[in-house]
Amino acid sequence: MLAMEALKQPTLSPSFSLPTDAENRATVFRPFSFAPPHMRAFHLAWFSLFSCFFSTFSIPPLLPIIRSDLKLTPSDVAAAGIASFAGSIFSRLLMGPICDVLGPRRATAALSLLTTPAVLSIALVSTPNSFALLRFLIGFSLANFVSCQFWMSSMFSGCVVGRANAVAAGWANVGSGLAQLVMPLVYTFINVNCHVSSSIAWRVAFIIPAAFQALTAIMVLFYGQDRPDTESIVIPVHSKQQCHLEKSIKESAFEVLFHGLTNYRGWILALTYGYCFGVELTTDNIIAEYFYDRFNLDLEKAGAIAASFGMANCFSRPVGGMLSDEMGRRFGMRGRLWGLWVVQTVAGLLCVLLGRVNSLWGSIVVMCAFSLFVQAASGLTFGVVPFVSKRALGVISGMTGSGGTVGAVVTQLLFFSDSKLPRQTSISLMGGMMLVCTLPITLIYFPQWGGMLCAPPPPLFSSESDSTTADYHLLQ
Repeated sequence: MLAMEALKQPTLSPSFSLPTDAENRATVFRPFSFAPPHMRAFHLAWFSLFSCFFSTFSIPPLLPIIRSDLKLTPSDVAAAGIASFAGSIFSRLLMGPICDVLGPRRATAALSLLTTPAVLSIALVSTPNSFALLRFLIGFSLANFVSCQFWMSSMFSGCVVGRANAVAAGWANVGSGLAQLVMPLVYTFINVNCHVSSSIAWRVAFIIPAAFQALTAIMVLFYGQDRPDTESIVIPVHSKQQCHLEKSIKESAFEVLFHGLTNYRGWILALTYGYCFGVELTTDNIIAEYFYDRFNLDLEKAGAIAASFGMANCFSRPVGGMLSDEMGRRFGMRGRLWGLWVVQTVAGLLCVLLGRVNSLWGSIVVMCAFSLFVQAASGLTFGVVPFVSKRALGVISGMTGSGGTVGAVVTQLLFFSDSKLPRQTSISLMGGMMLVCTLPITLIYFPQWGGMLCAPPPPLFSSESDSTTADYHLLQ
C-alpha cells in the first residue's frame, strides 16, 4: 500500500458538499441527496446492484411456466437454483481484491457488462443443462454486492458506514422483490395483450432485465468515482525504480490477502452472513413457487406475495445498519455483536415457524416478520465488517459476501434439492440451521473493544486520544 502511495503526489484537500473526516470520507449520510462524490457514488452503487438482483431473480417467478415449457423435473429446478448461487461464490471472493486493485467503479461496471449477455441468452435456452449453466453465469453478477459495500466503506466514515452499507444493500436487494412482482406482469402482458404464445412470451420478457443491467453499468462507468479524493498526479520514475515499486506492490497485495484470510473474525462473519443473507437468497429462490404449489395460487398472486419478502429490504436492512451504529454508539463493539446475535436468532425462530403454519394468511404474516429480521441481520453483519480490518477491507468484504452465497448453496443442496422432502419441512430445517450458525458470533473478540461475553482489557495508554489505541482496526 505504501508503494502505491509513492506513485502519487499529495494534492490540496478538495471541498465537498458533506462534512468529511481526515480521509475525506463523509461523516454524515443523506440518502436523498445526490451531492458528488459521496452521495452520487451511493446512488450509483445501490442502483447498479439493484439491477443485478433484478436480473438474477427475474427467473424464479416464471419458473412454473419455464419448467412446463422446458420439461424441467424438480431435480432440474433445484440444480439450477443451486447453480445460480454457486456462480457468485468465487466471484464474490475475488471481487474484494479486484476492488483493491481496480477500484469499485471499474469492477462494478465490468462485471455487470460481462454478465448481461447471459441474462439475454435465457431467451434462447432449450435444455435443462443450458438453463442451469446460464443461471450459474448470471449468478456471477451478485458479486457486485462486494464492490457496493467496498465503495461505501471508501466513501463514508466509520460513524455512518454501517448505515451507508445497510441502506445501499437494502435498497439494492429490493430488486429481487420487484422482479418477483414485475416479471409475471410482463409475461402476462406479452402473452395476453400482445397475443404471443406462452413459450415465446417468457423468453421475450428477459430483454427487460438484460437492458436494465447494461444501462446501469454504463452509468457507473461514466458518472462514478472510486474515492472522494480520486484525483492524483503520477510521478515519473525511472525503469529500475518502476520495477522496484511494482514488485513492492505485488508483495503488499499478497500480504493484504494473507492477512485477510488469516483473520478468524472474517470467517465467523462469513458463516453468520451465510445464514442470514444466504437464507434470504434461498427464500427469494423458492418462495413464489412455494406459495404457487402449496396454496394453489395463480402466477400473479404468488409473485406479489413473494415480492413483499424481497421489497421489505427497502427499510429492514437499513434499519439493521442504523441499529448497528446506534448500538455501537451506546455500547461499543459489544453492542454491535449483541444486536447481530439477537436479531438473527429471532429470524431463525420465525423461519422455523414459517414452515409450521398451515394457513395462507398465517404464512404471509410470518413470512413478512421473518423478512424484517433476516434482512436486518444482514445489515447488522456489515455494520461489523468495516471494523475487522481496514488494510484488508476488500478481502474481508469478499469473504463475508462469499459466505452469503455459500450459505445459500449449502441450504439449497441440503434442504431443497430432494423432492421427497416437503417444502414446509425444509423451511423449518433451514431456520434450525440459522440458530446453530449464529452461535459462533459469541467467539468474536477484539483486543481493543472486547466481545459479546468479554470486556476489553484495561487501556495500555493513559491518553484516550492515542491513535494506536483509538484506531485498533486500522492496524489490522
